[in-house]
Amino acid sequence: MNIAYWIAAGFLSLFYLYAGTMKLIRSRDQLRPMMAWVDRMPLPVVRALGTVEILGATGLILPPLTGVVASLAPAAAIGFVSLQIGAVAVHLTIGDRRITLNLALIATAAVTIWLATGL
Repeated sequence: MNIAYWIAAGFLSLFYLYAGTMKLIRSRDQLRPMMAWVDRMPLPVVRALGTVEILGATGLILPPLTGVVASLAPAAAIGFVSLQIGAVAVHLTIGDRRITLNLALIATAAVTIWLATGL
């Protein structure tokens, strides 16, 4: 179970570190081809989402790795489930039906929550 956690958490962490960093450093014009919803959100909200994603990715890895406040790992995964539920809602609101990645991230985060409870 430990190895499965690190695989799932590693995947989520890498994904959210990349996505969060892009939201922090790229302009709205650079993000638009990847994220059609950026025009509907103020840029500070996009930057805040990027920050939350980076902090969540860190929360999946560092607490179990160091053994300090290991309960933050399932909390970070719960946060990612919530984040992706919101993302699905935004996609559907703007008429974008491409939510397969969001659903896969919800499933992976849900599995990570389950695996993190056994750490």
